[in-house]
Amino acid sequence: MKITRRSIPEHGPWPANVSPVLQRIFASRGVHNPEQAELKLANLLSPDQLSGMDKAVDLLLCAIQTQKHIVIVGDFDCDGATGTAVAMRGLKMLGAEQLSYQVPHRILHGYGLSPALVEHIVEMKPELIVTVDNGIACHAGVAAAKAHGWQVLITDHHLPGEKLPPADAIINPNLNGDDFPSKALSGVGVMFYLLLALRKRMRDLGIFDVLIQPEPDLSSLLDLVAVGTVADLVPLDYNNRLLVSAGIKRFRKKQCQAGLQALAEISGRDITQLVASDIGFAIGPRLNAAGRLEDMSIGIECLLTDDKIRAYELATILNGINVERRGLQQQMVDDADALVDVTTLEQQSQSAAWSFYDQSWHPGVVGLVASKLKDRLHRPVVAFAPADDGSNILRGSARSIPGFHIRDALAEVDVLNPGLIDRFGGHAMAAGLSLQKNNLEAFRSAFNRVAEKRLSIEILQAECLSDGELLQHEFSRELAEDLRLAGPWGQGFPEPVFDNIFVVAGWKILGERHIKYSLRLDGTDFTLSAIHFGGYAGVEPAERLHVAYQLELDDFRGRRDIQLLVRHSLPA
Repeated sequence: MKITRRSIPEHGPWPANVSPVLQRIFASRGVHNPEQAELKLANLLSPDQLSGMDKAVDLLLCAIQTQKHIVIVGDFDCDGATGTAVAMRGLKMLGAEQLSYQVPHRILHGYGLSPALVEHIVEMKPELIVTVDNGIACHAGVAAAKAHGWQVLITDHHLPGEKLPPADAIINPNLNGDDFPSKALSGVGVMFYLLLALRKRMRDLGIFDVLIQPEPDLSSLLDLVAVGTVADLVPLDYNNRLLVSAGIKRFRKKQCQAGLQALAEISGRDITQLVASDIGFAIGPRLNAAGRLEDMSIGIECLLTDDKIRAYELATILNGINVERRGLQQQMVDDADALVDVTTLEQQSQSAAWSFYDQSWHPGVVGLVASKLKDRLHRPVVAFAPADDGSNILRGSARSIPGFHIRDALAEVDVLNPGLIDRFGGHAMAAGLSLQKNNLEAFRSAFNRVAEKRLSIEILQAECLSDGELLQHEFSRELAEDLRLAGPWGQGFPEPVFDNIFVVAGWKILGERHIKYSLRLDGTDFTLSAIHFGGYAGVEPAERLHVAYQLELDDFRGRRDIQLLVRHSLPA
């Protein structure tokens, strides 16, 4: 991997209190002036721009006014769980009384609104099904629901196929011809927008006046929207940053849902100082763990309860599941690493894409394994596990590198090899699929051929993007605090990374794989503490290093200092 500095376009003017470092960071991410950095909810895109919104609102309004039984069908990841909670809480605030939810079990029902899930919820006697974060690829499930006489409203953000399912209404910013300017909404974001549109219709009809009640404050749901948006790794464009920023403010004011506060506390986060990375590394994984190993209903119940004691009990259960998930994930990654290690460097360099499978792996954790291996190999990776339902079906999860659209690549494999893949769906950077076990080797070959055709030498060159060097006086707690609060940072709006040459004044191994450094800024006597998680590979570091790092606060045991979080290092 090479360290590459971002280009800095012309920018400004900025107020004098905004540091030059922050100015260049914003500019390199497309924010050129204070107005573009201002995160006011009033600047949110209008729900009216989403196609199909009128028809969707008609369905919901009729269901609420006639008190039809609405069943929310969520997904078993964090985006789906928060989206389900937003739907349940929001529709109740807007007058729905006959309201339930159902989330598929990964093993028993498969993904989304499947025929198996439809049969499972027949006894609930739904009249309107509302999907959250799924449905756009659920043709058979939608058809099965319609055969029972139910109405179906799909809210989703995944890329559609050539043919749409036979739903009564579909809200998805990625539909062909949809004019909504942001294509990066998460599933929970789409659901929130539907609630905004429904509230506006009710306002225009004077319904709140007739009921003699104030309009519900849907902004109270933005903490849930923020968690689902960050955890799903959708790009943080301006509209998503508005949503996430508003949600994080609710955390800091201690106005978040009881379950989210409990999850933050049990993971050791101070919600009054919470940032997007705390969601990504602490709250999101604990919610996701339930859907990966157990039943996501545990996570959704945690998000729906207003009882703080019950919320903490459920957060404790989720934390325990996450501990189990981490151990399982590490074993699976170690297994895959061993498979890589037995191949030669020539074989590794000649493999444009990798597909891994192990009979003992868990289908709920293969996405995390694929992500870890993608980072190590800088190649598109698919990890497979048995479906664990007694069949010969494999469940796969794919992760990609910048410049390689993984969902489109799977679509090409499907076109060139009809019947090879049973089903697939996803985004540019992540996708899911299933296939018959006896098709695995054929898939490996077909996927690698497509990757060889689509991947260029430039794409295969891994690089760590840097925001340039810091001067000695810029290594300050003030700048570290400014950087922390200047976000939200995340996918598509990455956290600031800098690079400098350092002399290694001292180092030691922490655990088995981490390195704690004392680094002296080259040409000075100025020394900083640094840590590189996973940076030890059995080799002593060079005396001088070119280090890409993040500037972090270090408040361990009240010391109120700074440290460098090493992202990559090369001998200098």
